[in-house]
Amino acid sequence: MTSTILVTGGLGYIGSHTAVELMERGFDVVILDNLSNSSESVLGGIEKITGKKPKTYIGDIRDREMLQTIFKTDHIDSVMHFAGLKAVGEGEEKPLLYLDNNVTGSITLFDAIMKAEVKRVIFSSSATVYGESDTFKYTEDMPLNPINVYGKTKLKVEEILRELKKTNPTLGIAILRYFNPVGAHPSGYIGENPKGTPNNLMPYIADVAMGIREKLFIFGDDYPTPDGTGLRDYIHVKDLALGHIAALNKLEAHTDLITVNLGTGKPFSVLDLTQVFEVVSGKKIPYEVVSRRKGDVAGCFADPTLAKELLRWEALSDINAMCKDIWRWQQNKINIIR
Repeated sequence: MTSTILVTGGLGYIGSHTAVELMERGFDVVILDNLSNSSESVLGGIEKITGKKPKTYIGDIRDREMLQTIFKTDHIDSVMHFAGLKAVGEGEEKPLLYLDNNVTGSITLFDAIMKAEVKRVIFSSSATVYGESDTFKYTEDMPLNPINVYGKTKLKVEEILRELKKTNPTLGIAILRYFNPVGAHPSGYIGENPKGTPNNLMPYIADVAMGIREKLFIFGDDYPTPDGTGLRDYIHVKDLALGHIAALNKLEAHTDLITVNLGTGKPFSVLDLTQVFEVVSGKKIPYEVVSRRKGDVAGCFADPTLAKELLRWEALSDINAMCKDIWRWQQNKINIIR
C-alpha cells in the first residue's frame, strides 16, 4: 500500500523540492500551504517535473477544522512539517507573529496528528537552535542557545516533539536541523521565489545578477573569519530534500526520535559565494558592506558525521552546482511563474 505524506508548507522552497522527490519515489503527496511566502504557480512546476499535480489544500496549520478534514479524508501516514515563518530580521521585529505562527501553529498541527494516529513526523528545524559557539563546527550534542526569535521558535517546537515522544513511544520523530539551503531543481522548473525583498543570500545575489536589484548588501565584514564576512554551510535544496527521504526511510524501519544536522560540512563566506556566482553567471555582482544584522552569528557549519551514520545520507552537490541551478531557475522563472 502506498504511503500518503502530508507536506505542510509544500508550495514553499524546501517543501516543494521535497514533494517532488517523494512523488518521484511513488509516495502519495498531500500539500497544505497558506501562500504567505509561496504561490500556487509552483504546482505547475511540480507537474512538469513529475507528470502530475499533488492534492493541495490552501489553508493554515492553525485551522483545526481544515486539519481534521485532511486527516479524515486523506489517511495520512506521515507528516513532513515545513510550514513556518523564517526571516531572522522579521522575527526580531514581530516576535508574537513568529511565536503564534511557528509554535502555536505546530501545536495545533501536532494535536491533529495525535488524534489521527499518524505514525511519523519529520520536522524542519534549523541550525539557529545552536546560537553562538566557540567553534564554527556544529554537532548535534552541542548546547542549544538560540540568539534570535526564529531560532527560539524552532527550539520550542523541538522541545514539544520530545515531550510528545515520551507519551507516545510508537510515534517516529525526526528533527532535521538545516544549515543554509540554496540552489534550485536542476530542471529549472521550481526554485526559491520569495515574495518581496529576499531574506536569504542566494536569491538576492541572483536578483542583482539579473539587474532586478542594484547591489548586494553584505551585513558586516568584521567577523573573525578569513575575509571578515559570515561563514555558512550552503547545502543544495535537492540534497536537503533527499535528507528527508532518508529520514522517512529510517523512521519506517525504526520508531525512533532522531535529531540530525543536514549540511555539507564545508563552509563558504558571503564573498566566496558571490565570486562563484559571478563566474557561473558571467555577471558582475556589485555590493556594499553595511553594519551587522542583529541575530546573525559569525560562522557555522555542520558536522555531517551523524547523518552519514544514521541516515546513510550525505550532500553531493558542490557550490558550483548550487550556483548553476539557481542561475538557471532565475533565468527561467519569469516565464514559469506567470
